[in-house]
Amino acid sequence: MPLFTTVAVATLAIGIGANAAIFSVIDGVLLSPLPYPDPGPLVSLSHSALGIGIKDAGTAPFLHFTYQDEGRAFSSVGIWRGDSVSVTGRAEPEQVDAVDVSEGVLRTLGVQPVLGRAFIPADDTPDGPETVVLTAGYWRGRLGGDAAIVGQRLTIDGRPREIIGVMPETFRFLDRKPALILPLRLDLAKTFLGNFSYSGLARLRPGVSLAAANADVTRMIPVALKRFPPFPGFTVKTFEDARLAAGLRPLKEQLVGDIGSVLWVLMGTIGLVLLIACANVANLLLVRAEGRQQELAIRAALGAGWQEITRELLLESVTLGLVGGALGLGLAYGGLRAFVAVAPANLPRLDQISINGMVLVFTLAISLLGGVLLGLFPVMRYLRPELTPALRGGGRSASASKERHRVRNTLVVVQVALALVLLVGSGLMIRTFQALKHVRPGFANPSAVQTFRLSIPESQLKQPDDVARMEQAIADRISGLPGVSAVGLTNNLPMSGGGWRDPIFAEDRAPAESEFPPLRRFRFVSPQLFSAMGIPVVAGRDFTWIDVFEERQVVVVSENLARELWQRPDAALGKRIHEGPQGSWREIIGVVGDVRDDGVDHPAPSSVYWPVLMSRFEGNAAFIQRFVVYTVRTPRAGSSSFVDEVSRAVWSINPNLPLASVRTLGEVYESSMARTSFTLIMLAIAGAMALLLGTSGVYGVISYAVSQQTREVGIRIALGAQRGEVTRMFVAHGLRLAAIGIAVGLIAAAGLTRVMSSLLFDVKASDPATYGAVAIGLTLTVALASYIPALQAATIDPLEALRAE
Repeated sequence: MPLFTTVAVATLAIGIGANAAIFSVIDGVLLSPLPYPDPGPLVSLSHSALGIGIKDAGTAPFLHFTYQDEGRAFSSVGIWRGDSVSVTGRAEPEQVDAVDVSEGVLRTLGVQPVLGRAFIPADDTPDGPETVVLTAGYWRGRLGGDAAIVGQRLTIDGRPREIIGVMPETFRFLDRKPALILPLRLDLAKTFLGNFSYSGLARLRPGVSLAAANADVTRMIPVALKRFPPFPGFTVKTFEDARLAAGLRPLKEQLVGDIGSVLWVLMGTIGLVLLIACANVANLLLVRAEGRQQELAIRAALGAGWQEITRELLLESVTLGLVGGALGLGLAYGGLRAFVAVAPANLPRLDQISINGMVLVFTLAISLLGGVLLGLFPVMRYLRPELTPALRGGGRSASASKERHRVRNTLVVVQVALALVLLVGSGLMIRTFQALKHVRPGFANPSAVQTFRLSIPESQLKQPDDVARMEQAIADRISGLPGVSAVGLTNNLPMSGGGWRDPIFAEDRAPAESEFPPLRRFRFVSPQLFSAMGIPVVAGRDFTWIDVFEERQVVVVSENLARELWQRPDAALGKRIHEGPQGSWREIIGVVGDVRDDGVDHPAPSSVYWPVLMSRFEGNAAFIQRFVVYTVRTPRAGSSSFVDEVSRAVWSINPNLPLASVRTLGEVYESSMARTSFTLIMLAIAGAMALLLGTSGVYGVISYAVSQQTREVGIRIALGAQRGEVTRMFVAHGLRLAAIGIAVGLIAAAGLTRVMSSLLFDVKASDPATYGAVAIGLTLTVALASYIPALQAATIDPLEALRAE
């Protein structure tokens, strides 16, 4: 009895706990409302530009001003963008994450500071006071939680700003964790068409539907195109040809993105694990009820009603379910901590995941439901026991009939089928991960590249030439460190998100007048960047610092862009391109290998590499990239001692420059596959649990068959049956069950794994190699699980077996 209870409760605890843990993730990420007052009317304000193939173009200041002034559907509207700023004057300089917001953003979210005030329109003008609002974490962690902080000043990017407020502890800015909130201070008079580098949000007026809001935005887009001038060299027709369209959707939907498909797949797989666990416990209950047949029959003969017996059996199974659920909650709590540890950093709303009231209700529900369903198996099987054989005790001495084994065998078939479905899902993710690992990202040995971000604000160095010389001086100082072979810098790392995209114009490839030129990925780089990252130079040469400081009109392009426009990489050398309709012609001096900038599961975009310092670029007399990422190739990458040496090298040039996002390129590369590896880990755990429970179910059924057929086996051996024949008999029984389960499972997997198609890369949901490998592996595992009790049957002593009966 204690062993039975322990095994049953532990099995249920595993299944229920896993489901409770995954449901808490589903609840925290997908089901719970956003943590803002009345979050229902909050919408993400985005746009598409189908004329140039962009589904999510974000929003722009010229649209924001128009919606603010002309909108009928919004009670408030705002735009924002992520930022990173340096804070100096308080201990060591540090680089912290921030968000730049228009005045309406905090008002739209409906959250006010607990100290001080939020931004007002005066803060959001170019000539207004320079202010900042702190988040509670930064206020407590870096500023000691000083209650008198409002009115003090904080030096940000070399400029003092007045602290006007502190946000509540519970405040979350969407799925970001900024330290500081800064006003955008947009200038209406200097706003042009374009500049889609912002995100927008709005709150719908009461009674306004999402469809009505989309219609209102559609009405205002032509108004905005006529209200503001285009950038020099562009025309209004250029933007009309881009076919801007409204793309509003609920803010929560925008925040969650496509992670819902991954989580629902995981919920489904863990649900299958619970079914397998229940099937296992149902088999145990059937065995236990069969052993109690004589007891139940005697009680019935003495007058016990079947309602009373049914109630007792259900009470036992429900008690098992509730105890298993209680232990499962403990497992779920530990599992959630492990889940958060392995979950990808880009999983939204990670801090919202917890064991809350909804999770407790869900756990109670599945515990009760599982307990009732488990109790129904023995109740239905033994609701009317045949009293005479039970009272005579003949049920234990006769060989078990096929009817008595049918239910248990059916449950084992179900377990094997479900286990196969889960193992196929795990196998498909393994194949996907292998395929991703074999994709060449375009850069070599990323784990040997140390990266970090720096920003040189205008308040420290005003002249672009001086900024470039400081960037070179830092690179030279780092180059002198032991083990460093190359140092370069760029505005953005591959696979780190974001990036500048704009059209280019080729001197000998003029687009048709009605054609909007395709967008290209822009990178701003220094000499040696390609060497530091391991990007091969296919044709021509790299930049030099002479090119940079003499502001030579030169440029480097990616191989796929060269092939697209000139068929061969070497044919692109000497050709000239520029970045805008009135930009300066720049000669292509080099062609470099393609880089999978958006992740290894996306094709490499065609890219243009510009020098970090240029004249007459995008309408600027002098252009300099002040916010840069250094890349350092060295076998010492990732070590704390090397990072310390790099920090000292930077501070020897400028002690007010904090290092941020210190990580290796290998970490960036791995994070680009975080969602795939996360899904793989979760499915692999589910598959391993299913395999363990499924094979234990087979083992239990064969072991029980051996125990019930002891007399029969003894007679067979006494009559001359070979022990090998006895072993084969039981193994064959297990394999028959496995064959039926595998056949059913293959059919189920062919249908169910289609929902995983969006998670797969370079492998089909019907991949025959995966199905075949899983089927063979499961067959071998079942054969082993059957062989162990079959071997025990072959060692039965005929005399002992007959004497026992």
